[in-house]
Amino acid sequence: MFELLVRNLPDLIVLSIVIFIQFSGAMWVLRGPARSAAPWIRWSVAIGTALSSMAVALALGMRFARVARYFPAWWLSWGRAWLVIWSLLSICIFVALLASKIVPTASPTGVSRRRFLNVARAALFAGPAAAIGYGTFIERTSIRLREQTIPIPGLDPDLEGLKIVQLSDIHMSPFLSLRELERAIGIANDTRAHIALVTGDLITGRGDPVDACLNALARLRGDAGVFGCLGNHEIYAGIEQYVTERGRGLGMWFLRQENTRLTFGEHALNLAGVDYQAKREPYLVGAEGLIEAGALNVLLSHNPDVFPVAARKGFDLTISGHTHGGQVRVEILREDLNIARFYTRYVDGLYRRDSSSVFVTRGIGTIVLPARLGSPPEVALLRLTADSRRTSDGLG
Repeated sequence: MFELLVRNLPDLIVLSIVIFIQFSGAMWVLRGPARSAAPWIRWSVAIGTALSSMAVALALGMRFARVARYFPAWWLSWGRAWLVIWSLLSICIFVALLASKIVPTASPTGVSRRRFLNVARAALFAGPAAAIGYGTFIERTSIRLREQTIPIPGLDPDLEGLKIVQLSDIHMSPFLSLRELERAIGIANDTRAHIALVTGDLITGRGDPVDACLNALARLRGDAGVFGCLGNHEIYAGIEQYVTERGRGLGMWFLRQENTRLTFGEHALNLAGVDYQAKREPYLVGAEGLIEAGALNVLLSHNPDVFPVAARKGFDLTISGHTHGGQVRVEILREDLNIARFYTRYVDGLYRRDSSSVFVTRGIGTIVLPARLGSPPEVALLRLTADSRRTSDGLG
């Protein structure tokens, strides 16, 4: 019970904050604008707030099997998502109500001033809904190619310019269609990469179409093959072995605490992979046994926070996903705010530690909230180079 509480403590804290804000907003309305309103209006506000809080609690409850089994798969995805969206909107509405008290009341004189203040008030309430709508219906599906040059000190000339294409965090579910996944695969195949990678989280939970996802990924191409590692959602859904065996039958090799040697010219690239590394356990136990002396050692790990350990053990490059680039990112006073920063410093892009590097892709899909803001979905194309001056990180 204690472990369950600790694992879900962040969600419980967020739930408590949302419910507190909703009740605070309701009390402010009842004691302010609705103080002299008809009884049925006051009762509607009170009942609506209670129902809203119960719905938000239900959204958390649907994370657990004993609650989720009473809901169809569609509800577990979109139903919970809309409840989460309502949680965000209710917070934004409360903040807008407070902010509207700061905006001066429009005077009866001065047409321009009155119009400006009315627009400002409208923007306070419409802005959050517009942003969430944009993230849900536009940015979430705007899959693009991201090209990243990765400098490797002392890289052998045979590996210069080697291209690695990466798909990650597909989360095929009601939030991501087969058509969108096929579009991402088409973008990846157009790069004509030497190696193709799939770095975990093919689906989100039990009941999601893992076979459809694997069948689509069977069309992914890399000259030296298609490889991958497993993410936390394969573990949550209990499909690690199935994905491994079915993937192998379709020509994809999910590396699970194992490595494979790929030869380019006269030089070798040693590609190793590990399952998702849980925070409650030491990272990369025994991974030093996957290192090959004299080769370029590349590690596939779904979560990027293993990077310092991977660098110490001798991996030249770690390739990860997991963070979705924060999924929803807001910049305030030059500070990048996103939820991924609470559990790892490696959120998006290229990071270096001495002679070792980690690249973290934003991935393709979404979880909990079917929206992306400031973190568009991507297919990543990595190019290896010995030139340390070439570290471009652009969108194409």
